[in-house]
Amino acid sequence: MIMDSEVPADKAERIPEDTGKWEPPNYTMKEIYDAIPPHCFRPNTLLSLGYMLRDFAFVATLALAATQIPSIPFPHLRHLAWFTYFFLQGLVFTGLWELAHECGHGALSKSKAFNHTAGLIIHSFLLVPFHSWRITHSQHHKSTNNLDRDIAFVPKLKEDFDNERATHSKAWELVEDTPIVALTTLFFHQLIAWPIYMAINNFAIERMAAAPWWKRSHFYIGGDGPNFKPENTKDVLISDIGITLAATGLWLAVRWFGAWNVMLFYGFPYLWTNHWILTITFLQHTDVSIPYYPTKTWSFLRGAASTVDRDFGFIGRQIFHGAIETHVMHHHSSRIPFYYAAEASDAVKRVMGKHYQSDMKTPYLWAFWKNYTQCKFVVETEESSNIYFFSKNE
Repeated sequence: MIMDSEVPADKAERIPEDTGKWEPPNYTMKEIYDAIPPHCFRPNTLLSLGYMLRDFAFVATLALAATQIPSIPFPHLRHLAWFTYFFLQGLVFTGLWELAHECGHGALSKSKAFNHTAGLIIHSFLLVPFHSWRITHSQHHKSTNNLDRDIAFVPKLKEDFDNERATHSKAWELVEDTPIVALTTLFFHQLIAWPIYMAINNFAIERMAAAPWWKRSHFYIGGDGPNFKPENTKDVLISDIGITLAATGLWLAVRWFGAWNVMLFYGFPYLWTNHWILTITFLQHTDVSIPYYPTKTWSFLRGAASTVDRDFGFIGRQIFHGAIETHVMHHHSSRIPFYYAAEASDAVKRVMGKHYQSDMKTPYLWAFWKNYTQCKFVVETEESSNIYFFSKNE
């Protein structure tokens, strides 16, 4: 159970001391905006550009250093050096990804052209269709933890989980929760789930499921699918052109340097980035401490409060630009640039009080494993409340 630093250690955050029952947040968005220092809403375009150039300089420096790895005479040390490069470059790629995410919210500049141009360049480099993602990501922010309308890691209701499990073979039921099977499933999920989501939106909510997979795709320009309206066609097309140019660049690199070298310098770090993006998003929106709502009991404020801040140390704060540590604030006000996020987050915490959710003690990757294996379905913890929490899969 996640605890708040101001709540006694034996009291869960969602259990107010006076009633013994969890209560939805009772503060207002006006209180949130009034508490955040005004300068936090004023992005510095030059500073934002400086961070982008810094991260691209990191990419270039690591790639240049990696050109020396083949000259290492000892095979084991050479393999270790390559793995270290994959890991480090994957972290830097993820930092760039987060900067494009900020651009998608219009947070890094008052200039729409700057945000859209920078976001398009960075996300295309990482094979993400920027505008298409920006539009569907906006839907996530408008419906966070809404069981009917959200599109990011929406949990199953217990009855749906049980019905799905009933279709599994008896042999699979016996082994699916064992650590080795769970770890293997998780490995392949982290490897391919992100590009599959981009391609066919396989995490789509029920209203999307009836549409053919190509109409659910982030690359579909028809304007008659569940993700995009006709007025979005131009933006989706621009995103597709960006991906086409990036793919062409990779193809030329393969022709010039060879497929294996492109995989070493770009492909393996790219896979690490997919892993981190899925991990970050999952842990921001999955925990036994946070509620989920059907539309009848959901509100924007309740959804914004149903997110979790965590700690990933130097990597989270410096390389990932604080995306892990200040996500609760981000869902209350997504236009605040990351370099003001810590200050704004402190202000938001004071307003939220006991409703602020964080876990700064559990090691980040252990929290990922624990929640992945335990958070399988949600249940209505109080009859007729229309408020759901994860039930531990024990």
